[in-house]
Amino acid sequence: MTLYYTLVFVLLMVEMTLFMLLIVPLPFSLKRKIFTFISENPIVAKVQYWMKICFVFILILFIDSVNRVYRVQIDLAMATESANKGSAGVMGHERLEVQARKFYSQRNMYLCGFTLFLSLILNRTYVMILEVMRLEDRLKSYEGTNKDTKEAEKLAIAGKPGELAALRKKLEQKEQDLETLRKQSEGLNKSYDELSDKYAALVKDPENTKAR
Repeated sequence: MTLYYTLVFVLLMVEMTLFMLLIVPLPFSLKRKIFTFISENPIVAKVQYWMKICFVFILILFIDSVNRVYRVQIDLAMATESANKGSAGVMGHERLEVQARKFYSQRNMYLCGFTLFLSLILNRTYVMILEVMRLEDRLKSYEGTNKDTKEAEKLAIAGKPGELAALRKKLEQKEQDLETLRKQSEGLNKSYDELSDKYAALVKDPENTKAR
């Protein structure tokens, strides 16, 4: 694996770690402090800016890997056709080389694609958690469980039961969306593990690939 694809792999591992940290259940006060720090810290803002630039380069790598997969598919089809016709120019090791190129191209495509997809999930999860926290603050304020709630706010909400029900419904919807994102992340991790197992099998047993 080349250096830049190794860096993409490291970034994917970092994204997985961050996603797991985002969905870890924490006390509301601690979670609010953490997200307030992330939202207001200038260093974090600079890191996010440079990460966006990195994702632009990863997108370029993804497009290049898709192009390589397409070209390898054409080469493999031509090699198979020549082998079926009994061409002496196509040897077993040449076919094995094309298959190896196909695997490496697909691996790079999946690696870049999963990294980009998980970045979108992270961004969406972060925004949704902020929205849930905002709704929880409003809900506590309306229910009178917030220490900073004033008596006037209690009287104001008393005449609006429908608004409280709507907020509860929004909060439940956000929690369902977070659960859906968690399941998508588990499927993403499973797919990447399967791809890693195939790569390890190819490296350890190249003769098996040749036989296929």
